[in-house]
Amino acid sequence: MDENRASTALDELITALPDGTVVTDPDIVAAYRQDRAADPNAGTALAVVRPRSTEEVQTTLRWASTHRIAVIPRGMGTGLSGGATALDGAIVLSTEKMRDITVDPRTRTAVAQPGLLNAEVKKAAAEHGLWYPPDPSSFEICSIGGNIATNAGGLCCVKYGVTTDYVLGLQVVLADGTAVRLGGPRLKDVAGLSLTKLFVGSEGTLGVITEVTLKLLPAQHSACTVVATFGSVADAANAVVAITSRIRPSMLEFMDAAAINAVEDKLRMGLDRTAAAMILAASDERGPAGAQDAEFMVDVLNSHGAKEVFSTTDPDEGEAFVAARRYAIPAVEAKGSLLLEDVGVPLPQLAELVSGIEAIAAERDLLISVIAHAGDGNTHPLIVYDPADADMTARAHRAFGEIMELAVRLGGTITGEHGVGRLKRPWLASQLGPEAMELNRRIKQALDPLGILNPGAAI
Repeated sequence: MDENRASTALDELITALPDGTVVTDPDIVAAYRQDRAADPNAGTALAVVRPRSTEEVQTTLRWASTHRIAVIPRGMGTGLSGGATALDGAIVLSTEKMRDITVDPRTRTAVAQPGLLNAEVKKAAAEHGLWYPPDPSSFEICSIGGNIATNAGGLCCVKYGVTTDYVLGLQVVLADGTAVRLGGPRLKDVAGLSLTKLFVGSEGTLGVITEVTLKLLPAQHSACTVVATFGSVADAANAVVAITSRIRPSMLEFMDAAAINAVEDKLRMGLDRTAAAMILAASDERGPAGAQDAEFMVDVLNSHGAKEVFSTTDPDEGEAFVAARRYAIPAVEAKGSLLLEDVGVPLPQLAELVSGIEAIAAERDLLISVIAHAGDGNTHPLIVYDPADADMTARAHRAFGEIMELAVRLGGTITGEHGVGRLKRPWLASQLGPEAMELNRRIKQALDPLGILNPGAAI
């Protein structure tokens, strides 16, 4: 669409929506070009639309369909795969102003709009003695809408599952502006196809989520926390497999030497700088069961060659180690620009994956730090590089692809919770295969025949 036609079309949208909903200020629009993945190929949007209601989203998508203008749905911009990268001439539709929530303690559900932060949903649930379990490391700054778009996980997913396990219902606006309600507060419901689950993890390519019904749990018990250091990443990974073969800890996390030292540089909490790996585990089972879990984990960690094992029931001590794990990505990011991976494998292949990443780092002469939700095989390799160094940048991007190829060879996935976005799209077919890729495309075509929803992302 040429500039004059685009300007005329945009005037229609500005008139149709409340004052201030459509933003065209170049400085503000520029702030919505990229998510946290900092995709260097990001374009410049025509405008940013910040609706407050489902009806305003409908108006925007009807307008976009009429004028065949692409729409990039966006939460808080904390995504790590380029799923919210702006395109030239597109509309960025940010759900950040959609922030209502109602908690019903009788059904243990919350009905929320997508702009609420994960932490705000947790807080609202806690006011009723309830708990929303999914907890990405960025829970204080990421939105519920974004969590649903990528099916986010987090530190407690080894026991409690990921976002989709807590989504009971959705209201979704389709590409043509049709608003559809799917699911609801019922715990059991198999009427019709499982369309609610179809939209979870769809990265804004099938519709825009404007309301979600979330399942809540009773408040979590205090945890017994166990921390162990290892001289070998393979020993640490094998200890993880041994633990999960017998019990379901409420947390089972991994940090390698680079992450340990990066966190220690910032937090100065006395972490062992000589360790090759650290395991952070917890059990929130009530009473003696929690103590038994902690004792079992201590025994397993010791039997797999741990250098040191520390166990505590003090919540402040336990939370300090959790805070260290959550801080790993920004701590490593202080070392340079990052390419953030999100590959996962079946647990028996965890040691081979981590060791393989070490080999890739050595071959490409790069610092690649590995942190992981180890209990479910989901690793986050962090490739550190200097974008001003062309050779290093090329090696970093080569390693990025090699890590995904390694995960797929081991029967794993190119993404466990960050999404495919734009950065990982070239490797999707190698995991899914041609038949599944074609099925994905057919579903996309059925729901978005004009291809205006987040084109170039995911599918």
